[in-house]
Amino acid sequence: MKKHVFHPEAEQEYLEAARFYARINPELGGRFYDEIERLIQDVCRQPDRFRVFDPPARRHFSDVFPYAVIYLDQPERVWIVAVMHFKRKPGYWKQRTG
Repeated sequence: MKKHVFHPEAEQEYLEAARFYARINPELGGRFYDEIERLIQDVCRQPDRFRVFDPPARRHFSDVFPYAVIYLDQPERVWIVAVMHFKRKPGYWKQRTG
């Protein structure tokens, strides 16, 4: 299994979303955290499993929350460039891949 590394802005997105859900209900915040961690583990185990949608980026959708993990499969790591809400402007994260 590969290790993962967050782009700083992706990590900030993740933390802000977790705080948002935790303010609604602490249990909901925990469920959000668990779901995103599950997505990350999936991509670290099988990074080539998920569809390339904007080369070289791939995405893995949550079935529970309106979020996806956007990542690049690199030789030594999974580079997470966004923890993206479905309503965000498409491609806002592209400058993070360079």
